[in-house]
Order: sequence, then structure tokens, then C-alpha cells
Amino acid sequence: MKIDELELNIDQDFVAVRYNVELEGPAITPENDPDVQAILPKDEPYRSIAMGVLHGDIDEALNSVKEGLEDGLSPMDVINKGLMKGMDAVNALYTKGFYFLPDLMLSGDAMMEGLKESEKVLGHRSETKGTVVSFVAEGDPHDIGKNLVVMFLRAGGYEAIDLGRDVPTEEVVDAVKEYKPIFMTGTALMTTTMTAFPKVVEQMQENGLEVPAIGCGGGSVRRDFVESFPMSVYGVEAYHTPKLADSIVKDKKTWKEIRKEYSDIVGEFVPEYD
Repeated sequence: MKIDELELNIDQDFVAVRYNVELEGPAITPENDPDVQAILPKDEPYRSIAMGVLHGDIDEALNSVKEGLEDGLSPMDVINKGLMKGMDAVNALYTKGFYFLPDLMLSGDAMMEGLKESEKVLGHRSETKGTVVSFVAEGDPHDIGKNLVVMFLRAGGYEAIDLGRDVPTEEVVDAVKEYKPIFMTGTALMTTTMTAFPKVVEQMQENGLEVPAIGCGGGSVRRDFVESFPMSVYGVEAYHTPKLADSIVKDKKTWKEIRKEYSDIVGEFVPEYD
């Protein structure tokens, strides 16, 4: 059947008509998003550094960082005014649903390379807000969620101790003894592995250990389960993690208070808590 014959045989009342694409105009670039514009620095080279992170371009970010350091910029200014601002912009786009997992990973890699270069000049690791221990529940090989949590924590100024996936309970407890974290995060994708969380809490209590809160989350995890044992908080989104940690460091929140004030702490409506 020819095209013209096909058109004659189609009932036009059942055809979805798309409006003129030309009226939409060109696609908006990440840096032109209003929220991103409010975050990105105006001055160079901080803007170029932040843009490299925003675009997930390691070469762009690293070259801009090197140029800034060679021109005598403070490594801490490069980190705080350039790299961190770029990651803040990435977080804004991810929160709005404009950026996705691949974007986060690329931008996180760009930020970390710039951070390493800055720390070379600094002569030591940059000062962090605190230490957080992150792990995937014993028996669970799925670590994408944990990797996101670690990336958001590091972007938020925390030292994230990444224990990896399928971490035995004893190793988690040993890490608490060694690093004395201000916060912990645990992830699990399967219902058969999320039972590791209360076991971690139980062993910590047996060893006389306590942390302000343990954020537990993942595909199989639900709030009612997490709140069935002490010291724990149900984590809804990976990008909430730095804000939860901030509430502990800045406002001295306990796990009980975080449970009650979760939505206010993360600054958005969270259906699981409202």
C-alpha cells in the first residue's frame, strides 16, 4: 500500500497530532537551567572548573583545576568554589530528574580527579566535615546504591570509608571501632540480605559501640523494617545522605530526631515520611 492510500484509510480522529516541534526551540543546556545558574560561580577559573564537573568531563575539569593552581589559586578555593559548586549543580539536576545515574558517575569522577590534583598541591588531604562508614549488607553483591551514597558524601565534604559489597557484619563492627564514624550507611537490594542491618546493630551494642545514626536503604528496604531496631534511619534517596550527616554534625541530631524530622532535614516532601 502506498503512503497516500494509507493516509486515506486512517481514521484521523484516532491519530495523536504532535504540535510543531519548531515552536519548542533548542533544548536547554545544563548550565542554562535556572537552579544551576544560581549555583554556578560567575568568576573564572572557578566557573570552568564547575562546568567541567557539570558536564562530567574529566579533562575539562582537570585542566581547569591545573591552570587555576598554576596561577596561584588556593587549593581549598579550587575545591570549595569550583569543584563543589559543580557537584552542587549536578545534585540539583539529579533531584529534578534531569540528570540520571550515568551523569552522576561521570560528574563524580571529574570532581574526584580535580580533588586529587588539589590535594597534591595542598600537601595533605583536604579537611572533611567528618567520617562516614558505608557498606553493602553481607551476602548482597549489588553496590550501585552504595556507590552513589559514597559519591554524594564525598561531594558534600565527608570522608566516606567505602567497605565495599557483601561485607561481613564483623568487618562493619571493626570499621566502627577503627574509624569512629559520625554516621553510617548500609544498603541492600534483596530481602534476604537486609536482615544484616539489625545484626550489625546488635553486634555494635554487644561491643559497647554507638553512632548517632545508621542510614539503611535500598530496593528491598522499607521504613517499618528499619525502624524495628534502634540506631537506624530509613534512607529514601542517596542524595539525602549528606544532609542527614549535616544534621548530625551541625545540629547534633540523634537517630530518633532524624526519624521524626526527615523531610525537614532533607528540605523536600518525602512521601515515605509524610
